[in-house]
Amino acid sequence: MRVMIREPELRDRPEFLARVRQSRRLHASWVAPPNSQAEFRVYVRRSCQPTQRSFLVCLRESGEIVGTVNLNEIVFGLFQSAYLGYYGFAPHSRQGLMGEGVSLVVTHAFRQLRLHRVEANIQPKNRPSIDLVDGLGFVKEGLSRRYLKVAGRWRDHERWATIAEEWRARGRA
Repeated sequence: MRVMIREPELRDRPEFLARVRQSRRLHASWVAPPNSQAEFRVYVRRSCQPTQRSFLVCLRESGEIVGTVNLNEIVFGLFQSAYLGYYGFAPHSRQGLMGEGVSLVVTHAFRQLRLHRVEANIQPKNRPSIDLVDGLGFVKEGLSRRYLKVAGRWRDHERWATIAEEWRARGRA
């Protein structure tokens, strides 16, 4: 693996915000990452909540931040599920690094958090993101019309998911 994952810290703010600025065109209408000091503080605080886990994907050799992966709306009990969100940063896009990072986080979700299901909701035209989850073995389950409000507009999303048993069967966990 070329990357590692770690929890975000307040000291990451300058590098993180610089990467967000560099990646505005890449993120366009797909995501709205924290882009101010205040928003980054909220992001770090929220990452410590029981219903949220956030991870920075970093190059193993240099520690440079290449993206972020979030497990959102974590529910335990009978549901044992979470929503997956992720985005990479422009200097490192289309190199497979985010696939490695997402794989590490999903493995963490199944091993450490003992979740049963991880679901990713992706806009149908976001081909790189769909290719990422498809390549990891997620299964397309359907389309949710006008599912999330992104960049001020309600947007359709494809629903992709994997479950712990399938993940383990593919040798990922």
